[in-house]
Amino acid sequence: MAGPRTGRRVSLSASVRVRRGKLDLDVDLEVADGEVLAVLGPNGAGKSTTVKILTTLSRPDEGTATVAGFDVLERPNDVRRTIGVVAQRSGVDREATGRENLRLQGQLFGMGGRTLEHRVSELLERLGLTDAGDRIVKTYSGGMQRRLDIALGLVHHPKVLFLDEPTTGLDPEVRADMWGEITRLATDEGLTIFLTTHYLEEADRLARRLVIVDRGRIVAEGTPDELKGELKGDAVAVELAEPDLQRRVARMLEPLFDVREVQVDQKTLRARSDDGARAVPAILQSLEAGGIAVASVTVSRPSLDDVYLRLTGRSFTAAESEADAAAAERKEREEARR
Repeated sequence: MAGPRTGRRVSLSASVRVRRGKLDLDVDLEVADGEVLAVLGPNGAGKSTTVKILTTLSRPDEGTATVAGFDVLERPNDVRRTIGVVAQRSGVDREATGRENLRLQGQLFGMGGRTLEHRVSELLERLGLTDAGDRIVKTYSGGMQRRLDIALGLVHHPKVLFLDEPTTGLDPEVRADMWGEITRLATDEGLTIFLTTHYLEEADRLARRLVIVDRGRIVAEGTPDELKGELKGDAVAVELAEPDLQRRVARMLEPLFDVREVQVDQKTLRARSDDGARAVPAILQSLEAGGIAVASVTVSRPSLDDVYLRLTGRSFTAAESEADAAAAERKEREEARR
């Protein structure tokens, strides 16, 4: 089982299997108290299904899971009282004010009186919504509404907070603001945070530990720095002027010393080298000799995209495109049946 390396008490554990239609999910993980775990994977990798199981909204076909010490199948009500959930889709009442939304959420958890009113005001202030607290939510911007979603998940002082792709659809500036809020939550509240995302930078910035999921399987786990550190040397990316339809490029680079792990996807060539700056001239010379035109070249330190490419044989962008195409195909079939 992939587990926390901190030696601290386990806050969440799961060893579950799901086999439904084309979904084939096999997840085995642990999260320590106070840890921020990011589950990174493209759409359709099984991230949201895992969250649904851990938050008692779905049942696995096999296996067990515990959250805050409670079995999700045997004691679901206890699990629900100890967790906060921010789903992909907002759960706020857009016709009510922010304060009314928070007050209702607290009442659902048995809170009331001055204790609840103090908590509502505290959260509005902490998430920068004090001035908007008595406005109707439908007047909120997307970023404000997402901060209110997080506030709703925090009203009852949960022990574990689930954030299921919390920044999807937000523009880069608002997304960066949200990252700051999530970092402060982890630091100030000491919460255990289970974060799913398909943004590489988000996982790199926020997670103390990272699990990479591909096609329903965990393919790697560790800190972002540990995973990137396993890739020695530099990443070299070459954008070709034309797609490599005949797959000649990789063969051209085989004789080169210190150029390894060469992969070509249409117009993009990726390789690794102990010294990328020194390898670039040799790469360009080989391509030019073979009549391959180059549009651009970049050299960088290993990234999570490089980690994903090495583990799965395709870039994260390609995996996302593959998942989107599969989702579009399913949607077309469903519409055809109607």
